[in-house]
Amino acid sequence: MAVLGILIVHGMGAQRPTFADGLINDLDGLLRKAGVDSNAVAWQPAYWASVLNAREEALWNDLSKNNDLDQGKLRRFVLNALGDAVAYRRTDGDEGGVYDKIHDVVNHHLRALREQLGGADRPIVVIAHSLGAVIMSDYIWNEQHPGSRARGSHPLDKMETLCGMVTFGCNIPLFTLALDTVRAIEFPPTSLPDPIKAAARWYNYYDPDDILGWPLKPLSPSYDLAVSQDIAINVGGFFTSWNPASHGEYWTDNSFTHPVAELITKLVAVAPTLQPAVVAPAAPFPKAKRKRKTKS
Repeated sequence: MAVLGILIVHGMGAQRPTFADGLINDLDGLLRKAGVDSNAVAWQPAYWASVLNAREEALWNDLSKNNDLDQGKLRRFVLNALGDAVAYRRTDGDEGGVYDKIHDVVNHHLRALREQLGGADRPIVVIAHSLGAVIMSDYIWNEQHPGSRARGSHPLDKMETLCGMVTFGCNIPLFTLALDTVRAIEFPPTSLPDPIKAAARWYNYYDPDDILGWPLKPLSPSYDLAVSQDIAINVGGFFTSWNPASHGEYWTDNSFTHPVAELITKLVAVAPTLQPAVVAPAAPFPKAKRKRKTKS
């Protein structure tokens, strides 16, 4: 039985349900080379793009049907990428909107991860790219400040067993512009036992050429405390490593996957010190509708 669960969350733009396959394969190979049993880790990709696929496709069709629009591929990129960010924004009184639907999907995948872990509240790691980091920060904040938008019913999906955060190409700073006070989530959670808390880390990776990826520690004293380290790396190949296209190049780049595998290896070693309660799910998983999106 796995002792550590890993939730992988994609960012903005056209995405496929298989978005995490390359990362999982690379990390699994690195973990096995480090002597970690493949069965010790449970992987759960959190595919949330299905919430907006149909809306964005319909909007493109409506706008382009009778209009001659130049730069079609670039326009589709802007629609898929910036459209995700604009649609996700939360406003008061809009419960049940895109923000909440995406968080429902996240909760669905967290509960699926808990099932993989034997229905137990074992330690988990979140690996989140781009807008996915914003989504997970918001989800964790809501669980740590319970209200109408909190969804968790067990310690795991309440994020009380969170022992690792890996954000990359992260644009959280852009979303703080709407806030009067910038406060980070509590990391690590106080609910973690001391051995796991001592090993818990939040690493934020960014490529200086990635205009959508930013450091986090300078945002506020609470971010400086919560984020273990902002790490500048160079990702991508000859045509992408020196320009904004680097935003999509982290996933299987050695400068990213190797340190992430090292962190997972350390957390696997201490994960068994948490003795999780095994409790049957309170209700069936909500059915997340999935529609496949093709890249433009």
